[in-house]
Amino acid sequence: MLYKNIIDMHTHSDNSFDGNHSVVLLCEEAINKGAKGIAITDHCDIDSKTMDFRALTTNQFVETFQAKANFAGSLVVMQGIELGQPIYNKELSESILNSFKYDFVLGSIHNLYETEDFYFLDYKLYDIYDLLQKYFEAELELAQWGNFDTLAHLTYPLRYIVAREGIRVDLSKYYDLIDAIFEELIKNDKALEINTSGLFLEMAETLPGKDLIKRFKDLGGKFVTIGSDSHSADRVCNGIEKGMELAKECGFDNITIFEKRVPVEIPIV
Repeated sequence: MLYKNIIDMHTHSDNSFDGNHSVVLLCEEAINKGAKGIAITDHCDIDSKTMDFRALTTNQFVETFQAKANFAGSLVVMQGIELGQPIYNKELSESILNSFKYDFVLGSIHNLYETEDFYFLDYKLYDIYDLLQKYFEAELELAQWGNFDTLAHLTYPLRYIVAREGIRVDLSKYYDLIDAIFEELIKNDKALEINTSGLFLEMAETLPGKDLIKRFKDLGGKFVTIGSDSHSADRVCNGIEKGMELAKECGFDNITIFEKRVPVEIPIV
């Protein structure tokens, strides 16, 4: 291992609709890989028509609470949640956040309003640049709402547009909009996620990539978190060391974890 302080801040257990393994198994795998900490951040997609929010959040919170106690001394377990599309129903989002004392909240956008997840779209039917314009506008609204700790996978649609479909995209068209997103994060002391899942796709790049991480730092960004976005135990901690290396190259000396939603900086060593 290149680094000592390996911490995975974005993981999904079988409490997520697309997760495969228990909270316990994720924690055990993190320990096996030499990690110091893990955040369990199961999907809570606020615009879902089928999700039982009470059952999901209660079960997940209880399981992560038990894991926090059971693994104390060997692994820091953070009780987290990934709020997907929280701006589409802010009242529900805030109700969930007021009901549970989370350590860590990821904010994310996986789909445009009343539209399928970017994963499912047939890109032959869309104007890619119009889609991305609307996506980054939603990301800006999310950043302005701000009731989260880290903005997750800023360039999420590229997983499918670039990595899967092989469509080239000029992100410079959105730099002004992305700067506005970064300025909101910086103003409100929010973190930017370096999501390492893209390293294992055809794009071979984090979400967002190095140029945007550096831009965030240059504008005054203070905090970054690094997450694998794993949906199975075998992928826990995948790419975290590469993410740490990238953060260091972009000028960050620390990564960030959260305790009761308060940022704690951890040296990149």
